[in-house]
Amino acid sequence: MKLALKIDVDTLRGTREGVPRLVELLRRHQAGATFLFSLGPDHTGRAIRRALRPGFMRKVSRTSVASHYGLKTLLYGTLLPGPDIGRRCAETMREVRDAGFEVGIHCYDHVRWQDYVASRDAQWTADEMGKAFERFEAIFGVRPRTHGAAGWQINIHALRLEQRLGFAYCSDTRGSAPFIPVRNAEAILCPQLPTTLPTLDELIGRDGFTEQNVAQHLLALSEEGGAQGHVYTLHAELEGMKLAPVLEALLAGWRQRGFELVSLEDYFRALDAAALPYHEVVMGEVPGRAGLLALQGPPFLDEAG
Repeated sequence: MKLALKIDVDTLRGTREGVPRLVELLRRHQAGATFLFSLGPDHTGRAIRRALRPGFMRKVSRTSVASHYGLKTLLYGTLLPGPDIGRRCAETMREVRDAGFEVGIHCYDHVRWQDYVASRDAQWTADEMGKAFERFEAIFGVRPRTHGAAGWQINIHALRLEQRLGFAYCSDTRGSAPFIPVRNAEAILCPQLPTTLPTLDELIGRDGFTEQNVAQHLLALSEEGGAQGHVYTLHAELEGMKLAPVLEALLAGWRQRGFELVSLEDYFRALDAAALPYHEVVMGEVPGRAGLLALQGPPFLDEAG
């Protein structure tokens, strides 16, 4: 059974420090993975605007955000100017590709996308995705094949653009198995490979889960999946830094259970893409995470079905 590792890289610090550590750790365990990069300015500090959202401050205190991201990162975009990640870290990103890992787009400006895309129009969405697309091409010299939306935030315009821009598959949603997305009865012919397992920051500090026992819980959840395996999302700022020992335990545990640890590309290649079911994309809650996320909704049936 395949388990795809999807790595979201949100910040300058995560790119500079977390990404090289993850590359080393993954290579040591002979694991494939897909690195999704934030390619524009690091405006992490502007996330403070989420303070009034239900559950946001509980998550911040529970997951020790300052210890994972560092004070300097938490000031970017407010008291400190937001550094351009793509310009400063292009060589680091190319080194990931050269090490044999798949690379793709996470976003241009992480906070801007996560906070606004759900309510923005087609032009705003095209501008944001266009900047990320162009920066990716400038860094890697090729068109991107995959996109994983920051914060699992997406709108119909972005879904359409993923098809129009030629992405082979994307991972913007949470769900249980790969599917063809449908929004407002409109099918978007770019497959979704949803994240199927909870993330560490959604678990640690809840229901008795700690850094010491969370890996065993995730390993047990992994065994409950269907024949199509799983997609697990990790973060360069978490598993690439303070929570690296948890990832090490997960990688070893998955190997012991017979999982093949792969990139999104290898995961997708093993699917029968023509037989993927159609599902609505809906907005809903995920335990341990504040706000609404894009979720794999019910199966879509047209008038004939």
